[in-house]
Amino acid sequence: MADYSQLIKFRLTFTVVFSSILGYLLGVEGEINWLLVSALALGGFLVVASSNGINQIIEKDFDKLMTRTENRPIAQNRMTILEAGIFCAITGVVGVSILGLYLNTYSALLGFASLMCYAFIYTPLKKVSNLAVLVGAFPGAIPPLLGWVAATGEFTSAAVVLFLLQFFWQFPHFWSIAWILDDDYKKAGYQLLPSASGRTEESATQIIIYSAVLIPLSFLPHIFGISGQISMIVVTLGSILLTLFSYKLYKSLSIKDAKRLMFASILYNPLVLISLLIDKI
Repeated sequence: MADYSQLIKFRLTFTVVFSSILGYLLGVEGEINWLLVSALALGGFLVVASSNGINQIIEKDFDKLMTRTENRPIAQNRMTILEAGIFCAITGVVGVSILGLYLNTYSALLGFASLMCYAFIYTPLKKVSNLAVLVGAFPGAIPPLLGWVAATGEFTSAAVVLFLLQFFWQFPHFWSIAWILDDDYKKAGYQLLPSASGRTEESATQIIIYSAVLIPLSFLPHIFGISGQISMIVVTLGSILLTLFSYKLYKSLSIKDAKRLMFASILYNPLVLISLLIDKI
């Protein structure tokens, strides 16, 4: 069970499902159908679990080279590729089917697109180009969008706003992690910082830019009627703070400030979604 938990990256998977549920609660009108929420949680969990498992199948030889990933079950031959492949196939098919049967076709399509993009485009691209981060941001931004579409059955401007907030948040979040783990990533041949120069002002400048984009985006939930003024203030202040942490990293270029930015970004995402939900209520 511990190996399967590592295979699916349980904590990450749980976090992704949590954001999709918050997206559902933001989109739903009237009484909440908890059966549908449960279907969203289970279907989403299985899809993300499948994506993460396929990621480890593809990267098994590279996981062995990095301290952070060397103890993963496939890398250590505690789990065979066949066993992991069967598990990922079952969880992927069942997860997408649950989203389609209990929610709607759009939800199933989003789940399927997220799985395909993360597992078969983002994962192999990591060895080729740092553009993998851009590609990976698309499936990473789908969960709250999927939750909204699961609740409403349609793509709306509000759904796009949720997608954009999640999309641009990922850059300071992921790049702060890449900054901290740059030496480890290089052991496997990954170059995931925005600049090939590594931990430099050029990379830090791009982190500031993507963080700063969140500031004007913070007004959109209020403009498009997702929530009120209180959450707009909360989200805007959070975006400003994230940009300030990015600027501190630019000034110091230190791993210490990268860790501060990472923790700030970890808090930012649930803070945004929960504040929007509370303001709606």
